[in-house]
Formats: sequence, C-alpha cells, structure tokens
Amino acid sequence: MRNSLKMSMVALAVLAAVAAVVACAGDTEVVEKVVEVPVVEEKIVEVEVERVVEVETERIVEVEVEKVVEVETEMLRVATPRRRAERVVETEKISVTTSQSEPEASPSYGPRDRRDRDGRYARAGRDRSGEPYDATFFRDYGVNPFVDTYRDNMSTFAVDVDTASYTVARRFISDGFLPDPDSVRVEEFVNYFDQGYTPPANQAFSIHVDGAPSPFGDPGHWLLRVGLKGMEISRNERKDATLVFVIDVSGSMNREDRLGLVKESLRVLVDELRVSDKVGIVAYGTSARVVMEPTSTRSRRAILRAIDSLAAGGSTNADAGLTLGYRMAFEHLDQDRTTRVILLSDGVANVGLTSPEGILGRISDGVSEGIDLTTVGVGMGNYNDVLLEQLADRGNGSYHYVDRLYDARRVFSESLTGTLEVIARDAKIQVEFNPEVVEAYRLIGYENREVADRDFRNDYVDAGEVGAGHDVTALYEIELRDRSRGPIGTVWVRYKDPDSNRAVEIDREFFRREMADRFEDADPRFQLAAVVAEYAELLRHSYWARHGSLREVVDTAERVERQLPYNADVAEFVDLASRAYAIESGDSRYR
Repeated sequence: MRNSLKMSMVALAVLAAVAAVVACAGDTEVVEKVVEVPVVEEKIVEVEVERVVEVETERIVEVEVEKVVEVETEMLRVATPRRRAERVVETEKISVTTSQSEPEASPSYGPRDRRDRDGRYARAGRDRSGEPYDATFFRDYGVNPFVDTYRDNMSTFAVDVDTASYTVARRFISDGFLPDPDSVRVEEFVNYFDQGYTPPANQAFSIHVDGAPSPFGDPGHWLLRVGLKGMEISRNERKDATLVFVIDVSGSMNREDRLGLVKESLRVLVDELRVSDKVGIVAYGTSARVVMEPTSTRSRRAILRAIDSLAAGGSTNADAGLTLGYRMAFEHLDQDRTTRVILLSDGVANVGLTSPEGILGRISDGVSEGIDLTTVGVGMGNYNDVLLEQLADRGNGSYHYVDRLYDARRVFSESLTGTLEVIARDAKIQVEFNPEVVEAYRLIGYENREVADRDFRNDYVDAGEVGAGHDVTALYEIELRDRSRGPIGTVWVRYKDPDSNRAVEIDREFFRREMADRFEDADPRFQLAAVVAEYAELLRHSYWARHGSLREVVDTAERVERQLPYNADVAEFVDLASRAYAIESGDSRYR
C-alpha cells in the first residue's frame, strides 16, 4: 500500500494504517504508544505496520518510522490495540510523502499521470511491466523552459562529465522495462558518446559550436551543439596516483553478484595502473575497516589477494566507509600525486549518516585539499542513484554506473587518464545569445547544474571538474529571427587551473554560416547527439518532445549508424532505441 499525502495528512495516514489493522483484530484493549514522525519537505518515509495473524503476543500493532534523512522530529501519539490470543505478526510498508518546494527522490517506477496526461509511454510501460525493481531512488529535476532573449540572453551552467544516467536506462531497457523518467538526465545520455572534437593545441579546452535545423522540435526551430574538448595527456605524462577504494560489502551487495562485478572491475584497474601508482582499500558494511593501506602496484598479487578476500554481509554504513577512506587519503596526501577516493556501491546507506549533505559535511576538508571523489554504482533494485550522483557532484568527481564488465573496462581503463588527471576545476559555461538574432532558446538538460548568470565570474561558486581528454557537450534548441544579421552569440568558458588555482577564461563567437542548412548535412556526430537527446527527452516525458516518437528516433538512429559504421556504442544505441519502442508499442519486430 503506497500513498502520497501532504504534510498535514501525515498523522491521518499513520492512524488510518493502524485503524485498518485494528478493524481485523477483533476485540482490543487500546493503549497509547509514542512514535516519532519526521517533519520533512517532500521526503518519502516508510511506515511499517505489523498486522495480526495467530500467535501469543500482547502487543499486536506497532508503527515504526524509518527516517530517510537526518531531520527534525515531532511527537505523534498512536493508539495500538492489545489482545491476548494466538497471533503471528506480518509487516506491510506504506509510504507517506509530505509537501515540498523542490523535487525529491522517488522510490517508484514509471511515469506520473500529472506529467503524462495522454499516458502513451508511462502507462504502456507500466501495464506491461509494473514496478521492475524495489526501493530504487531517483530525483526529478524538472525540464528547462524556453527563455525569451530580450528578458534573459545568458545561459550559465556547470560542466558535467557524468554518464551514469545512460547506462542506468540501458539496464532498465535490457531487463524489458522503460526507465523511470526521473532517472533520465539528458546531458549524461549525450556525454556518454564520443563527439569527435579536435583537442586544443596549447590550452585546457577547445570550444566547438555547430548546428542545424531541428528534425524533432517545432517547425523553424534549430539545434545548436556547444562542445568542449579537454587537453589530452598520455598515460606516461600524468601524475602518479594514490587511489583509495571504498567498497560497499553490505548484504545488499550479494544481490546479482554486485560484489563480484566490483572485484572484476578492480582487477581491470590494477592491470592498467603504473608501478608508481598506489592502491588502498577500505571496506564497509555495518562498520568500516582497512583492508589494505596504499600499496604500490609492484605488489600486484597482494592487491589482488586483498580484493579476493572481500565478502558481503551486514548493514550499510557509507558514512563510516567514506570517513575512513578520506582519513586514509589524508594520511597519504602528496601534492605531487593525484589523490582520489573511489566509492563502489549500490548507493544504499541505512546506518549512520545517510544523506549527501551529512556525509559530505564530514569530508569537506578532503574536497578543499584536492581529494576528489568518484562514485561507481552497481546493481538495480535497492539502488540509490540520488546519493551516488550528489556525492560525486559535491565531491568534485564523476558518477558512473556499471552493470557489466564491458563498462568496467570503459570506466577504469579507457577513461582512466581522464579520471586521474584533472585539467580544470570549477568549470562553467556561459552562452550569451544575441537578442537581435535569437528570439528564444532552451538548454536541453543540465537542470541540476544551473548556475546564476551573475555567478559566472564568482570563483567561489562550486562548479564542475574536467579530466584530461574529456568531452563536454550541451545542446540548445533555438528560434532565430527572420532576416537577422550578426553573430548568434558567444560561448564563454571559465575554470581554475588545478595547479595554480588561477582563474582562466576563454571564449568563442559563432555565426549562422557555421550551421548546416539541413539536418542531414550536419556532422554525423552532431546528428547522433541530437537523436540521443530526443531519445532521452521522450524517456523522461519532456513537454518539448510531445510531438515526437520513439519510432522516429529509431529511424533516425539507423540512418546515423550508416554514417558512423563499426561504432559499437552507436550500434548499441540503435538496439536500445528499438527495444524501447518495442516495449512502448508492443511491436516485437523491434526487440
């Protein structure tokens, strides 16, 4: 029984649950029990109701509230019946939601009727598949609107190199379900794919801008691609690294052999490291322990033995694990080395501090000293995307999701140099549109990376970190004014040099002549980025994709694949788009 109620209805919801049990319990003697109900703003809390079936007990109903975050509490009196009889106790959970001004994590799968009135995607997926996973948490960050350039001609956001949202959606679809719309972050879909940008010659970034008429938006709309390419650093040129792995070995890591995948992933990484690199391991379940102090990869066998010794069991105290991991990183901090904490977990935290705010509050000193945090998620069901994404964001790192060894190789091998060598800190992008040329614009994605325009040059505002060789891509949908002249706008990029901490700013002006007259004539990778973004917009039920269809995405993706042959990621995308269309439509020919 799952109900979403307003804050004013919390007490009634709990009492109603108790009353339902009392009704089936027969004659009772009522006593009063005091429980604590969190006062939160739109937080889902789990209320466990023990219902009565035959065994000897006196207290046959209890109400327990499991807090999702550390919050203030108020006292609520709940009447519980007392009866002497043969009874057994079973437990059922109900969810109580209180009102809140900002979007919050949702443990439920599937679309919401309020956001998808025609129900084409949501109900089709829900009717066929129901709720695919238990206790899976995502957050709805909303969808960016169109903005009139005469009112606000600047768009500012922090760069993002995360890719987890795309691989999470792939997991849903591979299992035969449409993704939870709240799990879809468009920029992470687009940034999963190599954009083929030319790297810079003698600075941290090169700026790339191109565009074409949009095949998906309203007639007359254009798509604009703004891309950054980070400088490339060879394996031999990067700094030596000290990596502290904080590994979740709680009982939930037994599911789907999650811990087994983590072990295989670490084996891949150890084989890619240099002998001058060091590996430390912290494991946590109910409590945290040091498995291995930072050790040179010359001792490869000892490191592999430590990895193989890990076994799952117990509760999940991520707070203790990260605190101990950062302590180890501090003890081995060296300004001439890259020091990074890498968390591998399903994101569940049910002992100690459980919120990103609480956990990062304990380790904020590590962030200020340049100890970055990368998070790698595994498993689905009993999975907390919100916690892992926010930890990586606030820990100055990146967030990835791994559900097969191929992705482990991609994260730990192919992207290793970028993961270890940071080339820019607090990197922000500001696009200044020319109101005489552009009537309106919409940034597609980056809803949770927004930065106030006035803070673009405020170097105390936290933004994104970029590693060597990384691509960053943003797409805009724009309306151009008829017969307008002049530049479309200017892209500004501002970041801190990681060694000197000095702020650096670069810019690039762009013009209509740099845009293709037809979508089909644009760079094939621009076309790929556009169709991937439309796919994500449809999966999250964006208002701006209301006239689109997954069938159209499949057709466009197949055409783009012919322009980018022998590309495994593109071929896989075509397959995933086809499967999503099959799930939505029931057309088995596309599976």
